[in-house]
Amino acid sequence: MSSHPPLARPAARHRRRGRLAVGTLVTALFGQLLTGTAVAAPTAEAPSPGRIAWEPCESPSGQGTFECATLTVPLNWKKPRGATIDLALNRHVATNPARRIGSLLINPGGPGGSGVDFAFSAPESFSPALLERFDIVGFDPRGVARSNPVRCDGDLVTAQSGLLYPDSAASFTSLRRANRALGKSCRALTGPLVDHMDTGSVIRDMDAIRAGLGEKRISYYGVSYGTGIGQQYAERYPHRVRAMTLDSNMDHSLGRWDYQRTETIAMEESYGQFADWCARTSTCALHGRDARALFDSLYRRAAAGELVLPGDPPHTVTTEELQGAAFGNMYDPASWFEFAQYLADLNAGAPSSAESLGRRGEPTQFPYLPVTCQDYDFDVASYGTLARYERKLARLAPVTRLSSLAWTDLTGCQNWPTEVANPPHRLRVDGTPPILVTNSRYDVATPYSWGSQAARQIGREAVLLTYDGVGHGDYWLSPCARKAIDTYLLTLKTPRKNTHCPAIWPAAPSAQRQSPSGGLTNPLPDLLSTGRLGQPLSAHATP
Repeated sequence: MSSHPPLARPAARHRRRGRLAVGTLVTALFGQLLTGTAVAAPTAEAPSPGRIAWEPCESPSGQGTFECATLTVPLNWKKPRGATIDLALNRHVATNPARRIGSLLINPGGPGGSGVDFAFSAPESFSPALLERFDIVGFDPRGVARSNPVRCDGDLVTAQSGLLYPDSAASFTSLRRANRALGKSCRALTGPLVDHMDTGSVIRDMDAIRAGLGEKRISYYGVSYGTGIGQQYAERYPHRVRAMTLDSNMDHSLGRWDYQRTETIAMEESYGQFADWCARTSTCALHGRDARALFDSLYRRAAAGELVLPGDPPHTVTTEELQGAAFGNMYDPASWFEFAQYLADLNAGAPSSAESLGRRGEPTQFPYLPVTCQDYDFDVASYGTLARYERKLARLAPVTRLSSLAWTDLTGCQNWPTEVANPPHRLRVDGTPPILVTNSRYDVATPYSWGSQAARQIGREAVLLTYDGVGHGDYWLSPCARKAIDTYLLTLKTPRKNTHCPAIWPAAPSAQRQSPSGGLTNPLPDLLSTGRLGQPLSAHATP
């Protein structure tokens, strides 16, 4: 995708600045604690995690009682006596120690989301009941944030971002060369960890954390890509699970075409829900207009190079930017009033702010593709295959054409210079307690079909809960879903199978309406500065 983001949600740049400020503070807090995150020399014995040595630390917000630590794990789990890396951890200590249940491990997704920052947000993001009864434990997965972060050449990240939508055999060849060069730069700047970023390695790390916590069984809440970690942990270690909630699910069984097909259908359906909402909401800026036809018109103008925003210099909006903006605004209907106004202004040629993302010429933290390209086999034989996919997707989704996220996952992994260490497969889970699987009916990033398929693959251990609205991250979208998740994690009592929670639609602009989370803050937009949430608006990379 283009590096220009004129169609990002109106508050996006403030969120990004907030992320940079938080990142600077957290780095300072961890300064001396995390000096050992670089790859260590090989050791004579297999590393044993032992008990984690916690030390008091403060959150960036100053709220809550926290402890921080590191845990040493093998760089390559197939060579447990070889080189090691240190994982960064923290925990929000249970506020009612006398009624403490145990540790609740959490992961916000990505790949690339910081579990440490997720845990630091716990006082604002999770219910008081969970905070009372659990130590909320976050960890930065290998290669992420404070855990030996993957770094790649910023110039090569920028170069790749302009090639992710090839339109000819020649541009496909250029993309493959750019991907290879980018991947090699990640290896040169990061070291051998880049070759061991797959989710299979992450779940081995997570079990080492479990052992270090002294817990025979863990409770876990994962959202988005975090569900992939949870699914595969349950598959490998079924008897080490006390409770597990998988919110907004991955489907790791998908091949390259089905991955594209399901995400593209989800994009089309989600935008359709937005269009229908505008049609029945008198205060929507597009009320009285056909929002589907408008998007189609904007797309055609962009494809012809005729969608130009005034400025110095003027900015010609691309189809990729338009699709990325639509995708990003389907994560939470809270942005729909602003998004509708944005489309109206865009149609009228009204000025729009744009900011530059990325730091050219500097190493950029970039864990997303190193994980994705080791978890999925996305290589295609030729540009002809891509072109055929694009035509078929446009027939499936005549308004939005394709999912910008799925497409750039596919194109970004072409000729990536690492092995597919954790290839797609159907889950084989047997022997866990009940697992709560939740998904929005219209989830643009992790489609409903992924959640229902994940529940089906898990089998009798899975209980599927459906939120009938639009968005990603049911815990913050639906009080009904949040109550069911809290009850399950606290008591192990699941809702009835195939329970549905009612959809919630915005009735006023986000600045004026009360959050359906009952005062809780959805941390995902700020946490996922890379990966599945941040990627469409920033072409994967964020400084």
